[in-house]
Amino acid sequence: MKTQIKIENLTKTFKTSSGKITALENINLEIFEGDCLVIGGENGSGKSVLMSIIAGLEKCSCGKVEAPQVGLVFQEAETQILGESPAEDIAFGPKNLGWKKAEIELAVKAALEKTGLLEKKDFPARFLSGGEKRRLAVACMLAMNPPVIILDEPYANLDFGGVKQVNALIRQLKKDSKTVIILSHEIEKCLGLANHFVVLFQGKKVFDGEPEEGLKQNLEQWNIRNPLVSYKSVGDLVWE
Repeated sequence: MKTQIKIENLTKTFKTSSGKITALENINLEIFEGDCLVIGGENGSGKSVLMSIIAGLEKCSCGKVEAPQVGLVFQEAETQILGESPAEDIAFGPKNLGWKKAEIELAVKAALEKTGLLEKKDFPARFLSGGEKRRLAVACMLAMNPPVIILDEPYANLDFGGVKQVNALIRQLKKDSKTVIILSHEIEKCLGLANHFVVLFQGKKVFDGEPEEGLKQNLEQWNIRNPLVSYKSVGDLVWE
C-alpha cells in the first residue's frame, strides 16, 4: 500500500489572552491510498483542527504534514453552497480554475451522477434536504477530482434517510478508490464502512488501528459510547 498522507510529530497551539492552548499534541499518523478512516472523538478532541491542517487551512505549530489535494466537506454543508442550483454550484470551482466550457459540463454531469443528484441538477439548492446538501458539497469536490475527501461530522442534524444517503455516497467514494476520512463522534453510523480507526482525546491520539480492535477498547474512558452496546427492552433506550 502506498502512503498518501503522513503526519509526523504534529503539535498545534493557539494563543489566548490567558496563555497558550494545545489543540493537538505530538500526533503521528499514516493514511494509505484507498483507506476509509474514521477519526472518532468527543467535541473539542481536536478532530476539526487536524482536518484543517491536513486540508492546508491551518499550519501546525511544529511537526510535518505530507498530504495531496484534499476535498473538504464541512459540518454545515449549506455554507459551502454558492450556486442557485446543484449544477451551478458544482460548476463554480472548475470555472474559477479556468477550465474550458466542455470540460466543466463533463465534470458537472459526472459529479451529479456520482452523488445521485442528476435529477435535481436545476432544483433550487436551498430547498435540498440535509442529506442532499451534503451530497452536493461532495459533488463540488468530486468535480475537481481530489484523491482525498474529508467529511467533518457528516451525520450532524440528519434523519435516518439522510444518514443512509451519506453512507451510500461514502460507499461510492470507496468504489471509486478515493481516500475517505470521516470525522465523527457518531461512530455507530459509519465504523462498519472503515478499515482504519483513530481516536483523539484531549488533543492526543489514544488509539490507532483496525475498527474491530478499536471496539475492544474502553471507549467510554474517551467519552465515546461503544456502539456494540445491546438494546433488549424499552428501558435500555436511554444513555446514562
